[in-house]
Amino acid sequence: MAVILDAFSRRVVGWAVASHLRASLALEALEMALATRDVGSDGLIHHSDRGVQYACGDYIARLQRAGIQPSMSRAGCPWDNAMAESFMRTLKREEVDGRDYRDEAEVRASIGPFIEAIYNRQRLHSALAYMTPEAYEASQRPVPRLPLAATTAPDADGVVCV
Repeated sequence: MAVILDAFSRRVVGWAVASHLRASLALEALEMALATRDVGSDGLIHHSDRGVQYACGDYIARLQRAGIQPSMSRAGCPWDNAMAESFMRTLKREEVDGRDYRDEAEVRASIGPFIEAIYNRQRLHSALAYMTPEAYEASQRPVPRLPLAATTAPDADGVVCV
């Protein structure tokens, strides 16, 4: 599974499921996120782990075409991607929990409604003052985005490693 979370609201804005970890899986989740969110021109940052599907040329090029700055976790530092890890733990505990899915179609049919109906609209998050991602977004007035500020220079592929 590939997932794109909005760090501001913890909302899942893009996801995809497949029986492989090729770049096409991550690109499918990214395309869903891009279709559901306005990227704008305010220096949006896409943070991921160092998985090859997020570091490959096709994925980085798609981020750059959308005006998004790629950022990757430091080598050997799993805490850099804690929000995504927390989501995966929640998904496993609250939806998957030892279920025996027949095929990928059944996985998608179960996980999609969990994400949209439960995780984004019903599940309370302590980091959001015990609000759901949807309610938290609705409660916030538009906040101007800060300009992109990197503590390190981008590498040759334009990726900032924090």
